[in-house]
Amino acid sequence: MSVWLPSAPCTPRACVRTTVSRTGVPRAVLRLMTVVVLVAAGVVLAPLSGRLPARTVRWWSRSVVRAAGVRVRTTGASAPTGTGLLLVANHISWLDIPLLAAVRPARMLAKDEIRRWPVAGALVARGGVLFIDRDRLRALPATVARIADALRAGQAVAVFPEGSTWCGRAQGHFRRAVFQAALDAGVPVQPVHIRYRDRDGAAGTAAAFVGDDPLLVSLWRVVSARGLMAEVEVRPVLAPGSHPDRRTLAAAAAAGARVRGGAVAEVGVRRVLASGPQSDRRAPADAAGARVRGAAVPEAEVRSGLASGGRPGCGACRAVILSAGCRLWWWRRLRCGPGSRRAAVPVVGRAGRSS
Repeated sequence: MSVWLPSAPCTPRACVRTTVSRTGVPRAVLRLMTVVVLVAAGVVLAPLSGRLPARTVRWWSRSVVRAAGVRVRTTGASAPTGTGLLLVANHISWLDIPLLAAVRPARMLAKDEIRRWPVAGALVARGGVLFIDRDRLRALPATVARIADALRAGQAVAVFPEGSTWCGRAQGHFRRAVFQAALDAGVPVQPVHIRYRDRDGAAGTAAAFVGDDPLLVSLWRVVSARGLMAEVEVRPVLAPGSHPDRRTLAAAAAAGARVRGGAVAEVGVRRVLASGPQSDRRAPADAAGARVRGAAVPEAEVRSGLASGGRPGCGACRAVILSAGCRLWWWRRLRCGPGSRRAAVPVVGRAGRSS
C-alpha cells in the first residue's frame, strides 16, 4: 500500500453505533434479497447504462436505497443537465453511490481493484466507470486527463474527493487533484452533502461503511435498521472560472459538502507530550475545552481515545488526523501510534496548529 493513500481513522468498533430500533428478521431478509436482486440487475445492465434514459437510472438508484428500508429526502436545486459536470460529495456508505446517481446519472470514479473483480469488474468497466490506481501516484495525471476528457464530452463524473469513507459524524478534507479536471474542461462543479439520520432524527452511523467493516455486515446493519433516513442536499453549483486554481475550488466544494450547524467536520490535532506528570495534568483540561466547529467534544470520548494508546477522539470517531506532523497515515503510525511517547488531543483551529 502506498504511503500517500488517503485514509480515514474511522472504524466500525469506535464509530458505528447500531440503531436501537430494529425491524423484524423476516423483513430484514426480504429487504436484503431485494437489494441484492436490484444491484445484480444494475451490474448486468451496466454496459447499457449510456443508452438508458436518465429517468430510468434515477428510478433504479432510488429503488436500491428504498429497498434497503432507507427513506430518502432530497433538498436543494436540481443539478445542471446537458453539460459536463463534476459531482462531488462526502463519502459515508455504499448507499452514497445510488444516492449520488439519483441526483444526476454519472460515470463513477472507482478504485482500480474493482476492475479485477470476477464478472462484475468487467461489466462495470464496460458501463463507463473510470478507475484510479491509488497505489501509483505517477498514474494520477493520466486519470485526471481521462476525467477531463469525459467532462469535455458533456458527461457527468461523480467523485468522492475524500478518498475514503468516514463515519458521518466526522468528515475529511477534499483532495485537490480531481478538481484540476474540472478546471481543464471548463465545467461546473456540483457539491452534494449526504447525511444519515436515525429514527429519532439524530445523526446516525448505522449506514457507515468504514475501516475493515465487511460488506455483508454493513448490508445487514442497514436492512435491519428501523426508520433510517438519507438526506441529500444539493448545494449551489460552482460555475466555471469562479475559482482560479484547484486549491480554492476544492476548498469551496468542501465547504459546500460539509455539515451545517456546528457539526463535526475537519478536526485538527495537538500532540501532547505524555511522558511526565505535567502532561498528565494537562490532557484532561485540554480535552474538556476542545471544540470542533463550535460543538463541544465530549470529555469522556477524548479520554477514551487517550486510554486506547494515545489516539485522539472527536465527538464522532475517536481519531481524525489532519495535523501537519501526522497528516499521512504512515507518519501517524510512526510518531503517534501506540507505544510512542506522544499522545494526541483534538483542538480547534487549522490543522497542524497548536493553541
